Amino acid sequence: MATPGGGSALARAAGRALCLLAAAFALASGPAHAAPERPVVTLEIKGPIGVATAMQLAAALERARKEDAPLVVVRLDTPGGLVDSTREIIQAVLASPVPVAVYVSPSGARAASAGTYIAYAAHLAAMAPGTHLGAATPVRLGVPGTPGPPGPDPGARDPSKKGAPPSDESTMDRKVLNDAIAYLRGLAQLRGRNAEWAEKAVRDAATLTAEEAVRERVVDFLARDLEDLLNQADGRRVAAAGVERTLATKGAEVIAVEPDWRMRALGVIANPNVAFILMLAGIYGILFEFWNPGAVVPGVIGGISLLLALAAFAVLPVNYAGLALVLLGIAFMTVEAFTPGIGALGVGGVVAFIAGGVFLFDPEGADIAFRVTWPVLIAAASASAAFFLFALGYALRARRRRVVSGAEEMIGMAGRVVAWEGLSGSVHVHGEVWTARAEAPLAPGDPVRVARRDGLTLTVQRSETTGDHHA
Repeated sequence: MATPGGGSALARAAGRALCLLAAAFALASGPAHAAPERPVVTLEIKGPIGVATAMQLAAALERARKEDAPLVVVRLDTPGGLVDSTREIIQAVLASPVPVAVYVSPSGARAASAGTYIAYAAHLAAMAPGTHLGAATPVRLGVPGTPGPPGPDPGARDPSKKGAPPSDESTMDRKVLNDAIAYLRGLAQLRGRNAEWAEKAVRDAATLTAEEAVRERVVDFLARDLEDLLNQADGRRVAAAGVERTLATKGAEVIAVEPDWRMRALGVIANPNVAFILMLAGIYGILFEFWNPGAVVPGVIGGISLLLALAAFAVLPVNYAGLALVLLGIAFMTVEAFTPGIGALGVGGVVAFIAGGVFLFDPEGADIAFRVTWPVLIAAASASAAFFLFALGYALRARRRRVVSGAEEMIGMAGRVVAWEGLSGSVHVHGEVWTARAEAPLAPGDPVRVARRDGLTLTVQRSETTGDHHA
């Protein structure tokens, strides 16, 4: 017969045993099934957005996919850049299965123009204190080189011209403006950010500081540094490529993706100033090789420079009318070098060269002014003019001058026959008596002119001149 309370004691003992067994099982099996910590991939985008930037982001996204990273952090500081490259970056971010966070940093950085679009496209957007973003107005609607408001409605009609339709230019401006507004509003709606302010950023070139951007729901939060960003991102839910994900980034290892040599080289030559200088170096090197066959080095340098310039032009918004003006200016200056003095061709060549440099790059291909700077343009035009109009012209005129030294100095000199027999004899030329021969008989005292010199023997021809001071 069981004693009172014995059953309950046995039940309690059994319960404790089961709890201990479950705890032991959890401790034994937990570490074996725990997922390893996944690293966060970071990259830095600093300066104008270009083809090299898009390549760098693509490499970072591919690395993140291979590492099964929970997040890619783009540290951004840009004034804007090429439109095609910006759209390529945004498309890559939208299609990425790995969430992307854009972090405008460090303090003093900005995400202007193209940077604003990229920030709106990101799954998470954060800013460091002391940063700002905005001014996303297309550059063709403002002052070249500076973001600014487009002014009056480009589609508005002039009150003084009732019934007159807008000009083609204003219609095109309106199309560009509306396209940019729709693009940024679409990104804002996709990410649940402030679409009204997105339109102001494009239409009025509005800007926001970091604190204002958080308050206006343009970015998600402020972050002092990368560690703070990862701590605040931890646990947030985002949708990447149609899949909901919960970020686990707190204390994660960080892998920085650096651009390789090819990206660095492309970033350097894609600078409009560098591309322009490479083009001139290529053209001048090849021209110099044509004028001095066998020099080799100028031709090699010119060929490499020209190929690099063509590679840069392939990724830059080149205006081919501007390129044609530059080449026409060089051609005019070259022709002027073969004519005496500085005339219309020389002046026209310099003018065409400068005009071509100004219009060499198409402003519609970038949201900042991609152009050759004035100091580089003026220096290149001055150097080209000096080379073609003075240095090359002087060299050509010197080549046409009569030889005054060496064996060729004798050619063309006048003299007089001293003694002659048949087709040979002696002549007095340049104060000396020389052995000479001719193709026709001569007589002593006949005036002659030197046609050729072979060692110490002159070939002479009868001259109609009755006397010459060289004799």
